[in-house]
Parts: sequence; structure tokens; C-alpha cells
Amino acid sequence: MAKPKTTFTCQSCGNRTPKWMGRCGACNEWGTIVEEVAVSATAAGGRAAFGALQAGRPQRLHEVDGGAVARASTGILELDRVLGGGLVPGSLVLVGGDPGIGKSTLLLQASDRLARPKGRSVLYVTGEESPQQTRMRFDRVGAKSEGLWLVAETCLERIDAFVRELKPSVLVVDSVQTLYTEAVESAPGSVTQLREVTARLMQLAKGHNIATFLVGHVTKDGAIAGPRVLEHMVDTVLYFEGQRGHAFRLLRAVKNRFGSTNEIGAFEMRGDGLAEVHNPSALFLAERATNTAGSVVTASFEGTRPLLVEVQALVAPTRYGTARRTAIGADAGRVALLLAVLEKKAGLDLAGADVYVNIAGGLRMDEPAADLALVASLASSHVDRTIDAHTVLFGEVGLGGEVRAVVAAEARIAEARQLGFTRVFLPAGNRDATANPPPGLELIPVATTSELLDKLL
Repeated sequence: MAKPKTTFTCQSCGNRTPKWMGRCGACNEWGTIVEEVAVSATAAGGRAAFGALQAGRPQRLHEVDGGAVARASTGILELDRVLGGGLVPGSLVLVGGDPGIGKSTLLLQASDRLARPKGRSVLYVTGEESPQQTRMRFDRVGAKSEGLWLVAETCLERIDAFVRELKPSVLVVDSVQTLYTEAVESAPGSVTQLREVTARLMQLAKGHNIATFLVGHVTKDGAIAGPRVLEHMVDTVLYFEGQRGHAFRLLRAVKNRFGSTNEIGAFEMRGDGLAEVHNPSALFLAERATNTAGSVVTASFEGTRPLLVEVQALVAPTRYGTARRTAIGADAGRVALLLAVLEKKAGLDLAGADVYVNIAGGLRMDEPAADLALVASLASSHVDRTIDAHTVLFGEVGLGGEVRAVVAAEARIAEARQLGFTRVFLPAGNRDATANPPPGLELIPVATTSELLDKLL
């Protein structure tokens, strides 16, 4: 038997080389060159057995049927929100996240609810557990649907046969790194296997109009394991985020061909599975200490949903030669920028102080609208003065110390009022939002960081 031809490809930039190298000559990244087994023409031709994309002659744009796609609700409103309003038939959705974060639990619950309507069935393929182990997990989340099918299989050809036999409406594969195809002579999880398996699953989903979920392992850096092309091939990429010490989980879309990538879904991990959190602001602020210097609340905006989040800062004299700068949940570069603005424009001496910033609840917040809250928390901790617990701040801060307007100011103000806050500091550029302030809520526009600190502290 002839030895299969191998090539070497950089996972970072896609550059191909005739032999393995420690460093890619195109992008200069170390350790990104991996070996691939070339797929023969005969094996590649076998892909047609998995269903083909719709063929036809070129059409004028106005002749193409542009009717609205009938989405299927997963029965989990937070998941529907991130997907763009529901599951699109024939779509390929890749779900990634750290081990134990709740990827399989989420899809177990979604599979059960998707299989409840009469005439709809779901095939759940597990490549990492036995059917008995998976049944125990289904029992834990209370799955009882008659239309839910389960199989422990890793061979793609056999999975294809099961799909043709059962004709499910939804297919769940947990996980794609465990699958292999007999057309490729390499181990499951290799770059060649992952690319070929995903390509055939895409044809299976599109050719038979089956909505497909793929669970994907992640690397130590948090990226989907395998070649970057996987994320390009699928329709939607979802990341499940959260810290192990917190029960709170966030589902975030980083790619979505059928909806916005700005939406997030909020969940809480419990003993019987994941519970939806319809008011995440209340959960984030549930354990907030109200009489602590350096603690303030900001109004972030994620997709169509405003979130009230606690920003914490601790400024303390350094006992070493170089001051420390630590940021958890916030961009460290943004924190350094705001520290420089406070020193230059507000006259605060922070060069010799250790600075620690934390976004409570394990949330990652990169929105510039959180700048004003970061400035207030840093100044509050530095001068050791508490800020009124019923105050919310939002606004972007520029290098000149100016406070710039942000989008969706009205929605942020409405969320603050709903949770009982009585005072909001906002950019002067958002004066339109202050024309008709809600009853019981004081709106204070500020133009510079110096003006903010004068009014606040």
C-alpha cells in the first residue's frame, strides 16, 4: 500500500511548506506548522454521497427567492437570542468553550426541547461517552422527549447512514474532534481529519436541510482547536464563557451569518443544568458591597440588551520598585490609558501606586462606554472616598480628558431606573437623553473627567 502524501501547513496563516519547520517563514509564528495527509481524488469525490449543495445556473439577483427563513425555536430564549431569533434549517453551528464550562449541558437541554414538537426528531451523536453515560446526563437535565435519538459513534460514514435512516430535523455532534472519516488515513483530531469531517458535515447539513450543532474543543489560548478554516466553513460560531468560581455563564456569538454578533445569552449553572437569566443586571449586582471605595456601577450594552455591572478598583502604595497594573475583565491597555489621563488631566499621583481593576461576576467588558466608571472607581479608591451606591456612570474618555457620547444612552438610563438607581452621570454629548428625565432619576451630564470628579467626589 502506497504511503499517503503529506504536506506541512501553518495553522496561523495557511502557508504550506515541503517539510516541517519550528517557525513559519511567512508569518514568523513559532510552533504553528502541522503535518497534513493529502486527501486523494477518489476520497474527495466520495463527498457527493453526503449530499451536495443546490446546483443550478446563474440567476439575476431579483429572481432568487428571498423569502424569510422559518426559524425553529430551541426552547431556550437566551440561545435563540444569540442565534438571531432561532435555529435556521440547514445551518452549521460550532459551539466552543473551556472544558466543563457547560457546552454539552446546553446542547443536551436544547436537544430535548427541539425534539418535543410532534414530527420533529433530534439525533445526538456522542464520540466521548457511552450511551449509558450520556443517558445519565440527559436524566440530570430532565430530558423526556420521544423524538430524541442517541448514538455513540465516531465514524462519519456510519453517522451518515444513521442520518439517512432517521431523517432527523437536528443533528448534534459532541465533539467534532473525535470524528474520523475512512477516506483519510490519519488519526481523529488531526488537521486533515478535522477539515474533511467538517466539510462533509457541512454538505450533509446543507444537502438534507438538517440544522447541525458541533461541539468544538479549545486550545489553552481559548481558540477552537484545529485549523482556522473550521470557523470559516460553519455558519455560526458560539463561545461559552465563564469563570469556574462563578455559576454565571455567557454565550457569545463571534460569527453569525443569520444574525448579529453583538448579542449575548446569560445562564446560571445549577445542579439540574443551565438556567436562563432573563435579568443579568440583577445577578451581577446581587452581592455588591455598597459602602466600599473604588466600587461603582456602569451601564454596558451587549447587542440589544443593557447590562448594569459593578466595576471595582483598588489603588494602594507599592512596596516594590515598579508599580503593578492588573486588570481582570477589563482591557489592561485601556486601564493604563485612563491612568495616564487621570495623572495628566486630573492631577492624581498614581505613578507610585499598585492598581488592580476587576469587573465583578466574571464578565469581560471591552466597551469604551465603561471608561467613565473606570475613571470614577480609580479616583474613588485613590482618595479613599465612597461613591453613592445608587449612582450609575457611562461614557467614553478621550486622551484629552474629554467625555464622549455613546450609543443607546436612553436604554442604559431605562435599565438604571428599573433597578432602582437614582443618579446617572453621562456624557454631555448625550444631552438629548436628558430632555425628559424619568421621575425619580437625576441625570448629570459631564464634559471632562475633571468635571466628573468635582461633581462626584
